[in-house]
Amino acid sequence: QVQLAESGGGLVQPGGSLRLSCATSGSIFSSNYMGWHRQAPGKQRELVARISVGGTTTYADSVKGRFTISRDNVKNTVYLQMNSAKPEDTAVYYCNARATVFASGYWGQGTQVTVSS
Repeated sequence: QVQLAESGGGLVQPGGSLRLSCATSGSIFSSNYMGWHRQAPGKQRELVARISVGGTTTYADSVKGRFTISRDNVKNTVYLQMNSAKPEDTAVYYCNARATVFASGYWGQGTQVTVSS
């Protein structure tokens, strides 16, 4: 019933850029907060960025000024533009859809991002 299709992960050099995409259904996209979370090996999952239906954004302090989350309401897709990538950005990035900021919601399969020279 719920599908979150992630793409765009891969290898990027420090200082480089990468764009992640997450496409879902219109019913899910139009009724939920959309966000990106990441998890590095042996570490807890953390919020990277989140955007509301109305366009309000939230970012982790570690990515402010470098990452940008956006929504395309025609394609039902959320993006994470990653600029000035750092090695500590290396993690599996997961797309998330939730009705409220307090819910867990639905999760994509994840896409690997590796920042290395």
